[in-house]
Amino acid sequence: MELKKNPKADLRKNSGTYFVIGLAVVMFLVWRGLEWKTYEKTNDYDVSMNVEDMLDEEVPMTEQIKTPPPPPPPAAPEIIEIVEDEVEVEETVIESTETSQEEEVIEVEDVEVEEIEEDIDVPFAVIEDVPIFPGCEGEKGKGAKAMRDCFQSKMQKHIAKNFRYPEIAQEMGVQGRVNVMFVIQKDGSIGGVRMRGPDKNLEKEAARIIGKLPKMTPGKQRGRAVRVPFSIPITFRLQ
Repeated sequence: MELKKNPKADLRKNSGTYFVIGLAVVMFLVWRGLEWKTYEKTNDYDVSMNVEDMLDEEVPMTEQIKTPPPPPPPAAPEIIEIVEDEVEVEETVIESTETSQEEEVIEVEDVEVEEIEEDIDVPFAVIEDVPIFPGCEGEKGKGAKAMRDCFQSKMQKHIAKNFRYPEIAQEMGVQGRVNVMFVIQKDGSIGGVRMRGPDKNLEKEAARIIGKLPKMTPGKQRGRAVRVPFSIPITFRLQ
């Protein structure tokens, strides 16, 4: 006698479905196992802290707000007394300056205008009467050219006589030419001395030489004494 199988009792019929469900359950359990984390129970709070103690803490004096004193009461207004002016003021009467027909007109004579002498500078090369260097008085009648030549000659002799080379300039090996400019004043004295040279020591020596010039007879233009600018070079050369 042969056994007959019941098709409903066949366990292999839904094996694929059961396999998928079991695989999904296993994967879920594995995932949960990997994601599972444990934490230590710690208490980060200090239960001993008392809020009232913090409120009772004293505030430093520097942090206390200083209340400004109240403003002083306003001063009482001054009482202004009105005083009557008892002083009599004299009125100033301004008289008219217009002339009437009845007044006589006085004739004024011619007014003489005085000429004001102006300080002018006339160059040495064009002045009419050249300043006279002491010792050149004898050349006065020989003309302006002879007076200029005598002046130049006396200037050169004066420089040669008073020349002295500064020792410090010699030690430093300084040499060159100093251009000296000065003015022969209206009284014959020397003023307005200016120098321009390669070294201050040489300029100082040139000023000393010019300062020893004698007083001269002033130059004249149209018969009136005028100031005469003059310039001359002084050469310092080492030998």
